[in-house]
Amino acid sequence: MSTCDKDISYSDLKALLAKGSGFLVDVRGKDEVARGRIPGSIHIPVESVEKDMSLDAAEFQSKFGVVKPSLDSSELVFHCQMGRRGAVATEKARSLGFANARNYAGGYKEWSEKGGK
Repeated sequence: MSTCDKDISYSDLKALLAKGSGFLVDVRGKDEVARGRIPGSIHIPVESVEKDMSLDAAEFQSKFGVVKPSLDSSELVFHCQMGRRGAVATEKARSLGFANARNYAGGYKEWSEKGGK
């Protein structure tokens, strides 16, 4: 599988979030998230992705307050600060069966530089 179908661009992510249909997971550390985050994202540190994305739907909703994405969701996106941890998290999610999971390779750094809101 090529890298391009695993990544999502800034403009595509903005469009997805504007529709209200994106499921964005911030995999940075708690201290990084405290300094700023992409609105609507949920925080699952990269080291917890496998465990948390393996929770059953009820446990996931109880822990995060949102409905767990389906395995075939095309709107599941992971991101970190600059792309590397997001790519790792995307691979972990794909190995769990989230076949269409993608990485926002620009990360929070690009989001904040472009004034994303």
